[in-house]
Amino acid sequence: MAAPLPPNATIGIIGGGQLGRMLAMAAARLGYRTVILEPQADCPAAQVANSQIAAPYDDPDALAELAGCCDVVTYEFENVPVRAAETLAATVSVYPPPRALEVSQDRLVEKRFLNGIGVPTARFEAVDDQAGLESALQGFGGSGVLKTRRMGYDGKGQRVFRNAGPADWLGAFAAMGGAPLILEELIPFEREISVIAVRAANGALVSYTPAENVHRDGILHTSTVPARIAADVAEAARAHAGRVLAALDYVGVVGVEFFVVPGGGLIANEMAPRVHNSGHWTEAACTVSQFEHHIRAVAGLPLVPARMHAPCVMENLIGDDILRAPALAAEADVLVHLYGKAEARPGRKMGHFTRLLPDRD
Repeated sequence: MAAPLPPNATIGIIGGGQLGRMLAMAAARLGYRTVILEPQADCPAAQVANSQIAAPYDDPDALAELAGCCDVVTYEFENVPVRAAETLAATVSVYPPPRALEVSQDRLVEKRFLNGIGVPTARFEAVDDQAGLESALQGFGGSGVLKTRRMGYDGKGQRVFRNAGPADWLGAFAAMGGAPLILEELIPFEREISVIAVRAANGALVSYTPAENVHRDGILHTSTVPARIAADVAEAARAHAGRVLAALDYVGVVGVEFFVVPGGGLIANEMAPRVHNSGHWTEAACTVSQFEHHIRAVAGLPLVPARMHAPCVMENLIGDDILRAPALAAEADVLVHLYGKAEARPGRKMGHFTRLLPDRD
């Protein structure tokens, strides 16, 4: 991109969920128009965008329409069909690049990629059948996290084994659907953290203060910032995120999750080539949020230091937690963000809030 997109330029967003919604809101603040490609009508993103193309993500006519009306295209989730992104990239700039989707959509490919650029991960083994699963579990002492290589999020598509024996793993491959799997070593960690980082087309790189994350039932519950880690651990996490961005010639925001192990070592868990749930706190505690920084990057605008003006805790509102919203809105130091979803269901992210905290110093 030779020059920044001018005001009133159009940004296409593939995916109509809450991340697309917050990207569209950030784009509007910067004077850009947005078009959402999403098969579900009246999706959260379309409620705040200029228009929606209601069609499957890989529909040829819809892709042609999106390319024809947009100056640049981005996406809000990592399971966008790679071929669709490549088709778009032939006629319009697509950021992050389709290669990021290829890497992140397959956990085995992702782990090998991370190891190849010097980012440590848990030990892992590809599992293609029941015999392979039994061999891998024996190699890991009967413990590990079995995951589908593709799809699966918020704890879905996973099974944990702890000191398991033959009776425990019998039929486990078939129970996971018979799809290609990966077994990852079970890591004894002290805490989970994540780094939100952004890279511009010219190579400029900015990263946010690492967040400390707590999950419940496989879904992110809270992100507390700053994480309770030493300064050198925080810098190491940021450096690892920078390696990911550089290796992919990335443009936009990435989220990289880590386990912090005893002694301060870092083990990368996964990467997400998009804005990230553990970065929602940035809209309340930073001048420029992860959403605005992503739009800045894909539009060719300058990146700025990701300064945090207050420590904070972000908490997801899951299912009926949305009923807490009126009380939370009455608190002076709380920013509430609801996603416009019509139905609250168990396990469904309905919104989040960020509570600013007194400075620890």
